[in-house]
Amino acid sequence: MKLRMLLVVALLMSLFSVVNAAPGGHGKGENWVPPGLENWHDKWPDLNGKFHRGKRQVHLGPRPFWLVNDMDDGPLKDTLQSCHGKNFRPTDFSIGHRGAPLQFPEHTMESYVAAAQMGAGILECDVAFTKDRELVCRHAQNDLHTTTNIVAIPELNAKCTQPFVPADPESGTEAQAECRTSDITLEEFKSLEGKMDAFNPMATTPEEYLEGTADWRTELYSSRGTLLTHQESIELFKALGVKFTPELKTPVVDMPFEGDYSQQDYARQMIQDYIDAGVSPADVWPQSFLLDDVLFWVNETPRFGKQAVFLDQAPLTPENSSLAWMENLSAQGVNILAPALWKMLALDAHQEIVPSEYAENARAAGLDLIAWTVERSGPLADGGGWYHQTITDAINNDGDVFTVIDVLARDVGVIGIFSDWPATTTFYANCMGIAGRSH
Repeated sequence: MKLRMLLVVALLMSLFSVVNAAPGGHGKGENWVPPGLENWHDKWPDLNGKFHRGKRQVHLGPRPFWLVNDMDDGPLKDTLQSCHGKNFRPTDFSIGHRGAPLQFPEHTMESYVAAAQMGAGILECDVAFTKDRELVCRHAQNDLHTTTNIVAIPELNAKCTQPFVPADPESGTEAQAECRTSDITLEEFKSLEGKMDAFNPMATTPEEYLEGTADWRTELYSSRGTLLTHQESIELFKALGVKFTPELKTPVVDMPFEGDYSQQDYARQMIQDYIDAGVSPADVWPQSFLLDDVLFWVNETPRFGKQAVFLDQAPLTPENSSLAWMENLSAQGVNILAPALWKMLALDAHQEIVPSEYAENARAAGLDLIAWTVERSGPLADGGGWYHQTITDAINNDGDVFTVIDVLARDVGVIGIFSDWPATTTFYANCMGIAGRSH
């Protein structure tokens, strides 16, 4: 018995040393267990990354059904109402945008787990780099001051590009801060806590600056926000049984960083993490707003470049919505285009939502389309804001999110939709029988 105990202790100690030897607190082997998932083996796929298709339970919660009840009367509402009680399954049509940031701190373990539980088949890690050139999940290189507690930690706030400066209420001068992932090391990054993306512009203390969450979001789940490295996100997503859409964030620092870390080094490093983790290129959709990044993957790592996604948020012009422009993208090896959803939608003479010329030309050129982002605008009663700018006159209630999703899915023909609350898109995909992309 004593010998058995000694062997167990020795094994645990060896595993502990391996886990803590690598950057980010884990190695690249298969023994690392994502934090918080240690006892979830009976609920999720095994930690070797094997996808147990159809086995993951989906918990939609009340929101999709609340949205259906808020819809205008019509055939779509009738169809969606008939799906109550359906056995819902995960689907790749439902993409977790930064996890589930409508209510959970974005790019945190907790947000990702929530999105997977809602049936998202693909999750997004936006990839930024630290001062010591380690890759981490953050929406922007320079958003730590609004998405973490960094300004409330004096020794780390002092390292920020712009340390916190309090507001001056008398003059109306707003508070200032800018904290970048490249301002701090990976070890320092991992000491931070994620929070809802918000700030109080009139804050006079760091603690006040961390406030400001929109009233249509919530602080209910912000007591825990576990930050992840890119490598940790890969292992977590494997454990959750989801696929991967990493976005290489456009740096705010001059590249090459510190003279010798180039944009291509950065783009190559992101893909290498998937190669090292043994992830199939068929399960990865690398993204970038920079066409040069996409073309780099197409040409240097063609197996990953085949599903590389060109993100497009440029203002619409006759040139960049033309068939010739779309065909040029395709000729260069781009297969997937992901514009803001408003670019793919327009209103017809009857004020009905229809595919835009941009969308029709993209499909004519053979490009697959992905839309972003539903459920990011808050309440839709006032037209839906930036994300619905081409269809504002047709948006007047929260249930209209399903009308938008329906046009994108059935008329535009998108292959996936990013959402801040994936349960809604999961519900639609299951109800409408969207097949071919489900686990």
